Amino acid sequence: MPIKLGVRELIEFTLRTGDLGTTSNSQNTALLGARIHRRLQKQRGADYKKEYYLDKTLTLNDNEYLLHGRADGVTLTDGQASIEEIKTSETVFANLSTNTLTLYWGQVKLYAYLLMDHESDLDQVTLTLTYFQTNTETTTQTDQTITRQEAQAFFDKVIDEYVTWLKFRSDLRERRDPTIQQLTFPFGHYRPGQRELAVAVYKTILTNKRLFAEAPTGTGKTISTLFPTIKAIGEGVIQRIFYLTAKQSTRSVAEEALDLMASQGLLLKSITLTAKAKITFPEEADLLPEENPYMLGYYDRLKPALLDLIQNNDQLTRPVIETYARKHTLDPFEFQLDASLFCDVIIGDYNYLFDPQVHLQRFFTTEDPDNFFLIDEAHNLVSRSRDMYSAELTTRPLDQLIEQSRELDQATPKLRRRLQDLRATFSDIAAPLLADGRDDSTFLTPPEAIDHDLGRLVEAIHDWLVDQPHTPFTQAILDYYFAAISYQRIGDYYDDTYRMRLTIADGNITLKQLCLDPSAFLSDSLALGHGAVLFSATLSPMDYYQRVLGGDEDSLAYQLTSPFKPQHQAIFVTNYIQTTYKQRDANLANILLAIKTLVDGKTGNYLIFLPSYHYLLDVSQAFSMAYPHLKTVVQQAQMAEADRAAFLENFTPNPDSTLVGFALLGGIFAEGIDLKADRLIGVGVVSVGLPGINPETDLLRDYFDQQSHQGFAFAYQLPGLNNVFQAAGRLIRGSKDVGIILLMDQRFSSPRYTHLYPQHWQHFQRLYRPEQLTSAVHNFWHPEVS
Repeated sequence: MPIKLGVRELIEFTLRTGDLGTTSNSQNTALLGARIHRRLQKQRGADYKKEYYLDKTLTLNDNEYLLHGRADGVTLTDGQASIEEIKTSETVFANLSTNTLTLYWGQVKLYAYLLMDHESDLDQVTLTLTYFQTNTETTTQTDQTITRQEAQAFFDKVIDEYVTWLKFRSDLRERRDPTIQQLTFPFGHYRPGQRELAVAVYKTILTNKRLFAEAPTGTGKTISTLFPTIKAIGEGVIQRIFYLTAKQSTRSVAEEALDLMASQGLLLKSITLTAKAKITFPEEADLLPEENPYMLGYYDRLKPALLDLIQNNDQLTRPVIETYARKHTLDPFEFQLDASLFCDVIIGDYNYLFDPQVHLQRFFTTEDPDNFFLIDEAHNLVSRSRDMYSAELTTRPLDQLIEQSRELDQATPKLRRRLQDLRATFSDIAAPLLADGRDDSTFLTPPEAIDHDLGRLVEAIHDWLVDQPHTPFTQAILDYYFAAISYQRIGDYYDDTYRMRLTIADGNITLKQLCLDPSAFLSDSLALGHGAVLFSATLSPMDYYQRVLGGDEDSLAYQLTSPFKPQHQAIFVTNYIQTTYKQRDANLANILLAIKTLVDGKTGNYLIFLPSYHYLLDVSQAFSMAYPHLKTVVQQAQMAEADRAAFLENFTPNPDSTLVGFALLGGIFAEGIDLKADRLIGVGVVSVGLPGINPETDLLRDYFDQQSHQGFAFAYQLPGLNNVFQAAGRLIRGSKDVGIILLMDQRFSSPRYTHLYPQHWQHFQRLYRPEQLTSAVHNFWHPEVS
């Protein structure tokens, strides 16, 4: 299959010069541009063919490419031809930069070359650039004629420039592949289950499948998935790996695995993508693009910088990117994205593939069988993906904008009117709710009046922003503008897997497009590559995760057993403790005693997880009052990175006194932390972790009930139990780790839960009285005297 190469991509890579991120580009929107394109295309004659597809197969640097694209309009009559390219922006045509015009004309010239390549009787083509200025609705048309010889010369010039970079990329691969072929597993031996997982991953790649793999903590999931996938690159099956995850800590583990293989001779380019808010230089924060030295002339300096970066580094981590960005005065966020085109492994957040609003367009516009996806900690993708495909609008910022606009000459009458129209429509749709004395409503279809008025407001803001000074009001308008565009974009996905939510709180009206089941969207994203492995320590029950994470009929499932000895970990269920909301107060004394019994078994560090922050405070405060001699540390509601590090530093190796930590189930310390050996010897979990009952989760329950699934399980039970599995997984991190998991809720011993336990939890013990717990803890730590 030839490698796809878009006309626009080719032109922009070879011909782009000048600045990055001009105001006009950032404020123009694809939605508005598409509407204008359709409007202008409808005005053309009967011979006009819109969205005219053109392609040509090329052999470049010994590889086959399909150069392709869609011209906005083509007219073919009596041996004559014309091609129209439509562009939209709010900038006055006369003020367009030379490079912008070069890119515009370059695109249509390349279409002319492709058209004449298909139509052998054509000797020349008329090119029309139609420029629509959005704020004034002014159209400027410019024509030129290109002959077959001129089109050929232009094509040769562009391809010669591109081949230079193809040769550079090819040289990198020729350097890379022999080192992959010589690479052996970087450890002296496989842990139990590692070889089997690696083989399953490799077979998945060979068969173009999706694999859902549960590999308990300690299996070595990262190296067991990366190693065979890299080997597949060396065999030419794929060319690029996307290692995607939800947390920075797991990205670091992937970096460490690549570093380990590099120390054994692997020569492979990898990059870790960092969020814009984190990698942007501090001095850029308050600068407009047209004032930012890291954006001005960006494309003039980019190619030498890329050569410098890539020729001198294999692992492009954040510090490396920042160093070279400063050296060449380039915006580091955009620089890393441009550098990723030359990398074999791209490490980053889920949203780079799955989020419809921020995914990497340079990779995921069309299907590319060279790409393979490794999705780490895949259980996190369930809730993350629902958020990605949901969007909401609220009236509070709208009210503030209306109030400010009354006092500022900066706001035009049209802008004020559009803001007020949208606010009035919000009030109209909320009126029946208020009349009934309710504050919450759900319905199936988006209100047409909101969509209409929101569209008019977006266009009004778009026009108003031209040449506006950067003021707090301008920024507030921009913030709402982007929220409105986000809402519109999600509206394009709205189908029967969505519900509309209308809520009112303290006078603030919120309208939300709530995605209940994004599995089809996830499946579409996964289909953009050669295949995928979605893996985690907790993917039980497997059929649930395959259903909600975009598994198809051919998806594979693989579950490994724990590599550690069962006797290293005891699992005790206190059948005498009830933690339902009504029973919590009555069971507090038993909970405190159970925790005390757990920590009395052996001096060391313990973590106790609770399902809500309010409950966490109640239990931790009561425990400190009951046992003031025991040292405790409690997770705070808001913790910066330094605060999190300080919390974990309390869990020291070889402690001479006991520490009891209290943390939130499903929170920042319930997964992604690695307290090895005696830094943690006991974990307690209070309650089965059910999410709090709320209207949105109830909608999720009802939806899956209608889909012939277990609605309560999908909405409440399984997400809660996954949080329990994750928290318990903090305990045994290595082959020599030993400890106790204490499950404080009688529901943990009911068949509804026990049948969902992974294999390495099947040896759990039910305890019916506090004294049984005392004996069990003692016997675990002192088996020789039991």
